[in-house]
Amino acid sequence: MNIHFWGVRGSLPSPVTPSRIKSKISAIVEQITPEDILNAESKEKFMAGLPPWLFGTVGGNTPCVSVNFDNPKEYVIFDCGSGLREFGMAQINEKRLPAHYHIFLSHYHWDHLQGLPFFGPGYNPSVKMDFYSPMPDIEKNLHGQMVQPYFPIGFDSMGAEKTFQQIKDTMVISGRSITFKKMNHPGDSYAFCINENGKRVIYSTDTELTANDFLKTEENTSFFKGADMIIIDCQYTLGEAIDKYNWGHSAFSLAVDFTANWGIKHMVMFHHDPSYDDHKLYGLLQSARWYLDRMNIKDIELTLAYEGLEITV
Repeated sequence: MNIHFWGVRGSLPSPVTPSRIKSKISAIVEQITPEDILNAESKEKFMAGLPPWLFGTVGGNTPCVSVNFDNPKEYVIFDCGSGLREFGMAQINEKRLPAHYHIFLSHYHWDHLQGLPFFGPGYNPSVKMDFYSPMPDIEKNLHGQMVQPYFPIGFDSMGAEKTFQQIKDTMVISGRSITFKKMNHPGDSYAFCINENGKRVIYSTDTELTANDFLKTEENTSFFKGADMIIIDCQYTLGEAIDKYNWGHSAFSLAVDFTANWGIKHMVMFHHDPSYDDHKLYGLLQSARWYLDRMNIKDIELTLAYEGLEITV
């Protein structure tokens, strides 16, 4: 399966500010030597050697992750944050329509819905959109964010063929099973696990880990143990997580402990704090890697989610 990250921030969109762009440019200029600009090759080498927090950005869109299998016009989508708009634009530009989108909603907080009104393919009658959530009232809640005076057009203006299903058991999409588990978050949030030919990927946004999540219960074991990858909320440092207890998000170090506890092979740090700049986020990635070494935890790959990241499992 191919996994693409379109939005990786939590709470609200957070575009790069002009002051931060100026700071990046200033930091790059300070590093340039005459040898770095001798020719095209030296310029390319210089840029390739810049740290990722300078040469690029994590992005500011809220959660949206797509999964594609062997059909280029059928996708599983996790959440409809503002990153969904970017996905829709890519679909239209690549002429991937008509297409079939299976959209799984972890919960109904606005940062996980706000991209839907701007999803271009949703206005195409030849497109099919199937919405799924363990939570009730999917159609009602999607209608509710597109009403006057909050939005100029209604949900019914999206002309795609739409269905809505509250899921109560394992779903099968194109021969791949998708299970779910309720996680700790104000108002609840659900993690999803997608299984393709024995390869398992967990999407666990908006998760505040507790001691119960580490218990070797039958439910926890069947859902988490030995997964190939987990995309998990790492919004806070440990100090922030303590200060913001019961806000519904986790510290990166707890996520590392959790990943190790369940023998998960690859952890993707996700749902970044909107106040963190790129330097801070890549610093957290380095801190997580140091934590792995300090705790002598082996065989876990760590990745920082950023817009445009693609991972094949």
